[in-house]
Amino acid sequence: MIQSVIKFLALLTLVTNLFLVYLFVTFILYKLGLSKSLFTSWKKLLQNKAVLWAFIVALTATLGSLFLSEIAGYEPCKFCWLQRIFMYPLVFVLGVALFGKARDVAKYVKPLSIVGGILATYHYYIQINPNALAPCTSVGFSISCSERFFTYYGYITIPWMSLTAFLLITLLMFLSLKLGNKKAKN
Repeated sequence: MIQSVIKFLALLTLVTNLFLVYLFVTFILYKLGLSKSLFTSWKKLLQNKAVLWAFIVALTATLGSLFLSEIAGYEPCKFCWLQRIFMYPLVFVLGVALFGKARDVAKYVKPLSIVGGILATYHYYIQINPNALAPCTSVGFSISCSERFFTYYGYITIPWMSLTAFLLITLLMFLSLKLGNKKAKN
C-alpha cells in the first residue's frame, strides 16, 4: 500500500509537471499571437478558482509529506523541514481565505511559496549533484539532504514534488492577483 501511494504521488507530480509545461507553451504561443483562445480559456478557468486550486495543492502536499514521514517512515532532512515550514501554513492561510472569501490572500501566500520553491530547488540540486560542502552532508539529528528515498520517471524525488507544489501555488497566486486587480478596477 505504501508503494502504491508513493507511486500515485509521483504520478500526480508528473501530470502536474506536464500541465505546467503545457501552460508555459500555450503562454508562449499566446504572446506570439498564435493561440490566444487556448491560453485565455485555461487562464480564466484557473483564475476563477485559483484559491481553491492552491488550497487543494497545499493540502495534498502537506498530507503527502506527512504520509512520507509518518507512515512510509522516510525521515525528513533539514531541508525537508524548512520546506514544510513554508508549506504547512499555506493550508491554513488558503483555507481561511477560501472560506472567508478573502481577495488579498496572494500577498500572504506568494512569499511563502516563492521561498519554499527556492529551498526545494536547492534541495533538488543537492540531490542530483551531491557535494561534500552541502550543509546537510553531516548526519546529526537528521539524514543527509542528498539522500534519495526514491526516484520515479527518472527525475521525481521528494524535493521535486515539493518544488512542483510550490510552483503551482505561486502560479495560481499570480493569476489570483490579476483577477483581484480586475475586480478592484470594476
